[in-house]
Amino acid sequence: MKYYFNTTLKGDFDLIIEKVAEELKKEGFGILTEIDIKETLKKKLDVDFKKYRILGACNPPYAHKALEAEDKIGTMLPCNVIVQEISKGVVEVAAVNPMASMQSVENETLKKIAQEITAKLEKVIGKL
Repeated sequence: MKYYFNTTLKGDFDLIIEKVAEELKKEGFGILTEIDIKETLKKKLDVDFKKYRILGACNPPYAHKALEAEDKIGTMLPCNVIVQEISKGVVEVAAVNPMASMQSVENETLKKIAQEITAKLEKVIGKL
């Protein structure tokens, strides 16, 4: 089982991030955090890096269910989605596969929640 699902798109990096946010919203996710890796690496290490953002996506009702089922699951939240420029005008979007990341947690209730979130994130990637 792969730990992520992904797709590659042609277009403007920032417009693709907007599209990702729109599709996440349709599935009940909001973006809690956004980390600009390119900017961070330049600032902290003075190195140049490709355009690369990590979007911390959260679906509050499912996050609540997951936390009630397993209080330490917060170590694996939110669901990260990356957007990276592979080459000029070619952008990859990848999302964590919750089923893969939560395999080590032995909790049947959590497994069902992870299956539902996995389906939602696969749908987001598929619609891009």
